[in-house]
Amino acid sequence: MNFINHSFRHAEVIFQEPEFREQFEEIIQIIVDITDDDLIARHQSYGTVSEEFLPKSLSRAINHLLQERFLAAGWRGESSIFRDPDYQGDTWRLDFAKQDVSVEVAFNHGSVVAWNLLKPVLASELNHVQKAIQTKIGLIIAATEELKRAGGFDGAIGTYERYIEFLPPLNNILTVPIFIIGLKAPETFRIEQFQLAPRKKVGRVVMREPGLLTDGYEIEL
Repeated sequence: MNFINHSFRHAEVIFQEPEFREQFEEIIQIIVDITDDDLIARHQSYGTVSEEFLPKSLSRAINHLLQERFLAAGWRGESSIFRDPDYQGDTWRLDFAKQDVSVEVAFNHGSVVAWNLLKPVLASELNHVQKAIQTKIGLIIAATEELKRAGGFDGAIGTYERYIEFLPPLNNILTVPIFIIGLKAPETFRIEQFQLAPRKKVGRVVMREPGLLTDGYEIEL
């Protein structure tokens, strides 16, 4: 997948240091190795038994592909930040962690943008609650506005652009370097939502016909 990025507190420079470089290059390779064909195949696979099981967006396909590839590369999935049993569950968990790097895949509601930005800080700073993990730098993967539109994402998700907007007011709170990646739209297709039943929408793959401009999609799969 193609992406854009934003470096907060010199995260891009820090990721080039020997301590972090291998993990950073691993993350980038995982992302760029996901092709449009991979996305189509995974999205279509959910509707193999019946089209009613097709998700409305690419969110599930991207999440599953990232999860498989991070875990295959030795990253720890659903890593708890704290040891205390009172602070467990999704709220207090990172999507992935490896050595000194914490990663959050953020396709959820825009209301949790600030919390997703804060998670790498909790994972990296000392705390009065006993820690289960201690990282030094964070990375967040989000959808750009163009992926939100082309991928059929819910309009209320927190996009890459929204994460960037939150950085200035949170500057004094976000004390660790954070690298933010914005996934771009697929080059060869988009997801178009269809009303399958009165209360059921599905996302169908619509291919871009060769030679048409970016917004010209005509071949439905």
